[in-house]
Amino acid sequence: MTAIMKNDIIPAAGLAQADFQLAKPLKDRRIVVAMSGGVDSSVVAALAARSGAEVIGVTLQLYDHGAKARRVGACCAGQDIRDARAVADRLGFAHYVHDHESRFRDTVIDQFADEYMAGRTPIPCVRCNMGVKFTDLFQLAKDLGADCLATGHYVRRIMGPEGAELHRAVDPARDQSYFLFATTQEQLNFLRFPLGGIEKSVVREIARDLGLGVAGKPDSQDICFVPDGDYASLVRKLRPDADDQGEIVHIDGTLLGVHKGLIHYTVGQRRGIDIGGQAEPLYVVRLEADKKQVVVGPRRALAVSGAQLGETNWLAHVEGRTVLAKVRSMARPVPARIEGDRLIFASPEYGVAPGQAAVLYDAADESRVLGGGWIEQSFPTENIE
Repeated sequence: MTAIMKNDIIPAAGLAQADFQLAKPLKDRRIVVAMSGGVDSSVVAALAARSGAEVIGVTLQLYDHGAKARRVGACCAGQDIRDARAVADRLGFAHYVHDHESRFRDTVIDQFADEYMAGRTPIPCVRCNMGVKFTDLFQLAKDLGADCLATGHYVRRIMGPEGAELHRAVDPARDQSYFLFATTQEQLNFLRFPLGGIEKSVVREIARDLGLGVAGKPDSQDICFVPDGDYASLVRKLRPDADDQGEIVHIDGTLLGVHKGLIHYTVGQRRGIDIGGQAEPLYVVRLEADKKQVVVGPRRALAVSGAQLGETNWLAHVEGRTVLAKVRSMARPVPARIEGDRLIFASPEYGVAPGQAAVLYDAADESRVLGGGWIEQSFPTENIE
């Protein structure tokens, strides 16, 4: 297949908004592109190649070559690796595959299972970004002599008065800033996100105009390593006691029934509890893994005034600052403040689940990510002044 040369046409809308933010002439620069085999990272590679810089594509193989690797909407395995290589061949740059399956299994998949067993609700995509993707790829790109590492994430890197800042993407339907809260300042200084200022429709237009085979490829799933979205089956396979039954207990201590395993429940859940005859709907209030209990109660019992955060990462000063806190990927950001490692909401928040991330945005500039942390535990409304 003929390589696309740097003077070939890419839609002006893409070029106008894609910025690799490299100071000296791009022809003297080397850009490493993290290629998952999807349309987003492929277009980043195309934009990098069009810029005149030397481009090296790198794909991390993260899990097995079998059924999961062939599943539509996966990434970083099987057909996806072949798709990434085909794009590199068409665009005319080197492409390398690095086997990180063992590390991915240890740091993401096993931890995913352990979190569910502990009664927590994990976010493996953040763990993947924290580990094999940004940490390992960061070092690999450095070893290759790169001036930056470019990815297909939908976020923006904006230079502020004190250095690089992380901001939401302009396309709100594609924004991935919640999943990148753990990006360190050192990583942010080296990373580039050329798609943050581009809408997804333009990205696909670029891919179509370049004749890339991935132009119509479906987006990857949030949990790429879970076949058919059945995470419970994966956890059962890794942890055979995942389906151990236990008690469903009302917050007043009343025994209501028996559950089918903690992995099937999360804080804030209403459906699937299967307890009838109650005066009002019941929600999962907390999971007590040591007792294998699911504690339920009315919606008002979900109200919390704050949360203890662990493994915090700050991209700006947050102590005493009014922030907007997002406690689930699909949640609406709400006013809050930080006291040490405690997040305190301006008004009660509902469905705050341990294991999820609390990501903070600047109340004065709602697009800016200030950092965040993992929710270790929540505080009932009466426990916070």
